[in-house]
Amino acid sequence: MTDTTYMYRFTESVEMSEITDTLLLAVAAAEALHGRAKVNLDASFELSESERICRIGADNEVGKDIAKIFTEYLSLEIGEGAFVVEQVGSFSELSVQNKKEQANA
Repeated sequence: MTDTTYMYRFTESVEMSEITDTLLLAVAAAEALHGRAKVNLDASFELSESERICRIGADNEVGKDIAKIFTEYLSLEIGEGAFVVEQVGSFSELSVQNKKEQANA
C-alpha cells in the first residue's frame, strides 16, 4: 500500500462553501459504493477554507474513490481551470506538518 494524498488548490474565484458541498457529495457517493461504516473507518480528508485547499488521503480504495469522484464533480461544477490537483506525500505526514506550521504561526 502506498501513502498517497491528493492536494487540491482553488482559485480565488471559487466559493469555498461550494467546495465543501462538493466534497460532502463525493463522500456520500463513496458511502453508496462502500457503505457508511467503511467510509467512516477508512476515509481521510480535510478542507481549509482559509488556505483554499483540500487534501484527500488515497492510500485505500475508499480514498481513491473519493478523490476520483471529487475530481470529476469539480471538473463539472467549477471547471478544470478553477483548481489544481497534485499527488503529494502521506496524509498523516501532511497533517502533522500542518499542525506544526499552525503552532509556529
